[in-house]
Amino acid sequence: MTTTSPQPPVLEVRDLSVDFAVNRVWVPAAIGLNYEVAAGEVLAIVGESGSGKSVSSMAILDLLPKNARVRGSIKLNGEELRGMPASRMRNIRGNQIAMIFQEPMTALNPVYTIGAQIVETLRLHDRISHEQAAERAIELLTMVELPDPAKAFRSYPHQLSGGQRQRAMIAQSLACDPSLLIADEPTTALDVTVQAEILDLMRNLRDHLNSAVILITHDMGVVADLADRIAVMRRGLIVETGTAEQVFAAPQHPYTQELLAAVPHLGGAEIDLTAALVSATGAENLVVDVSAEELARREAENARLLEESRRAERAKAHDATTPILLLEQVAIEYPKQGRMPAFRAVEGADLVVRPGEVVGLVGESGSGKTTIGRAAVGLLPVAEGRLTVGGIDVSTRDRKSVAALRRKVGMVFQDPSSSLNPRLPIGESIGEPMYLAGLAKGEALQRRIEDLLDQVELPRSYRNRYPHELSGGQKQRVGIARALALSPELLVADEPTSALDVSVQAHVLELLQNLQTELKFACLFVTHDLAVVDLLADRIAVMQRGRIVEQGTRDAILRNPQEQYTQRLIAAVPLPNPAKQRERRELRAMLLEGS
Repeated sequence: MTTTSPQPPVLEVRDLSVDFAVNRVWVPAAIGLNYEVAAGEVLAIVGESGSGKSVSSMAILDLLPKNARVRGSIKLNGEELRGMPASRMRNIRGNQIAMIFQEPMTALNPVYTIGAQIVETLRLHDRISHEQAAERAIELLTMVELPDPAKAFRSYPHQLSGGQRQRAMIAQSLACDPSLLIADEPTTALDVTVQAEILDLMRNLRDHLNSAVILITHDMGVVADLADRIAVMRRGLIVETGTAEQVFAAPQHPYTQELLAAVPHLGGAEIDLTAALVSATGAENLVVDVSAEELARREAENARLLEESRRAERAKAHDATTPILLLEQVAIEYPKQGRMPAFRAVEGADLVVRPGEVVGLVGESGSGKTTIGRAAVGLLPVAEGRLTVGGIDVSTRDRKSVAALRRKVGMVFQDPSSSLNPRLPIGESIGEPMYLAGLAKGEALQRRIEDLLDQVELPRSYRNRYPHELSGGQKQRVGIARALALSPELLVADEPTSALDVSVQAHVLELLQNLQTELKFACLFVTHDLAVVDLLADRIAVMQRGRIVEQGTRDAILRNPQEQYTQRLIAAVPLPNPAKQRERRELRAMLLEGS
């Protein structure tokens, strides 16, 4: 809803530049930025990590470190923020400008309840009693649609799910009815259904409060879902601006074109899903206009059918081989800890992964996906059933079996920064598994490290660098090299691209595809991103509340889902196309009403 009001914009940024002093040299982070945001409007600022998106928003709030230099003009409701006294700026933060951070678990104070943190915000800016603030806090928690606001008020952050924490942080941000809301990657860490709920919530709150919103993100599906206008940033510069429809339909700058081309698409599902939704909701009168794109759709369909045929041939070859990973009625429990009873996270799971095959394991957070992945590499015991990897029965809990398993499996973790030892150069991190396994030493080990760096397309000179000297995508390549060090038969990839920019994600996914084609390892790919699974997987298994509810070929699951839960998952995936995304939202709403 783009405003046409003659009133001045809520935020007006003119010639904003941010530099950082590094080794007595000014390094530019944002250069000559110009944009404005009106009441009730969403401006999406998109670009890769390091493009200056978050730095410019921190400049608005005057939260940059001491080695930063800010130049230009920042006006909020006509009032200049640059050079404003610190006491006045503290009053504006939270009161007139609020921020929603990417990771609520680190943004919220873990030792205070949710209610106490919202009450503190309210009483800091308004002279009201504790009782009045508590009443207003529960009102806000109700507004953000938490299922039990009174319970959430008394809860600590760790007692809420990721989506509930994000809602609580939004409630805190809205406590003082800010005229400007800055949302920095508000849905990156969430699965698709929770993300869809948060986006619906932000859209409703924007309409209800008429706040100006700056959305900082690298997820083009989220941009298509929420944004009115888009500013594309690269290397500190705004290289393109326009309405969402203009930028998505006809991007002008080569970088914008490259950014949109890197977005993984859930190919064909936006059309084929319609029939499934009609069947589920009984909405026979639903009409979806695809006539304008019929020719392109047919070309895409022909390409998809050709790829489907190739995958079917590969599937026949896979079916004739002995499984690398086999689960038969597997149950997995987290053991009792103190007063906390044992928790059964997976029940009755049957799954097969064969040599050279990629199986996508998808579902919402808490569905048991990562639990199965961790059990497959011997990190969790099997409570019931049988789990074998490369012929080794892991469910026996025999130490020798687990030791033998280590050479057959590799694991790529979600966050490469926390999975790599910060005190070891990356060459040592990659070589450590081979050294401990006694497979290589001395010159042979060094040559193998160099070969692995070549395989993941990193310069050999990087072997002496430390993790903090690498970008997110480079660190993930190191994680992949380390996982492949022992030439595993099975690779478990647990959300390996969820924290990466779309362009970096595209490079890492292409690398994984090439390595899997070359090395022929089996892969269990754990993710909530269905577009990524569509790109990589031969088969897909869908998990809900600890059970595998549907599994089959990639096309059977994504083009013709039978389970209503799978249909809801697919309907929640935002499409990088504003018109189709509006259509998808309507379909999803109908499906939710029919469930």
